[in-house]
Amino acid sequence: MRTKHARDPERRQRIVNSCLDSIVEHGVAGTSHRKIAALADVPLGSMTYYFDGMEELLREAFGLFVEERTAELGQLMGDVESAEQLRDRYVSYVSDVLLDSHRNLVLTLELYTLAARKPDFRTLTGGWMAETQEVLGRFVDEETAVHLDALIQGLSLHRALGQGGMDRTFVERAFDRVMGVSA
Repeated sequence: MRTKHARDPERRQRIVNSCLDSIVEHGVAGTSHRKIAALADVPLGSMTYYFDGMEELLREAFGLFVEERTAELGQLMGDVESAEQLRDRYVSYVSDVLLDSHRNLVLTLELYTLAARKPDFRTLTGGWMAETQEVLGRFVDEETAVHLDALIQGLSLHRALGQGGMDRTFVERAFDRVMGVSA
């Protein structure tokens, strides 16, 4: 057990990270202040010191998750100079970052579920889509950027629902079809 100090500057961030860990393990519905506090190794009472309630904590945790995924995409696409590089980086992002990570897949779907019910989370997912489309829009027209973003989300849902066969080659073929490249 971590030694408690009156001043713990990393406590708030541990709580946010532990919230995401709890969601991966238990889902949003099964996540509680008690579970998060145990994972973060903080007193249960400190949860209300940092956050007004679970909704605020979920917004911050999912905000961090979206920020990290958007930064990954931006970094991956940062030095793209050709259509071939765009294809390779897009496929890597989808195959290796989003679909190949159980954590990312679960958190994405939990966020989508919240967004379907709650406007605050819809704003968060809308911002994520807009940022993804903005990054992709540096290389393709606006409509194609929307199609490529929708492909990411569709592939995420299919993978989460157990649709097999969505390996790197499948993602490459899907990218090519959206881009109008014939097989």
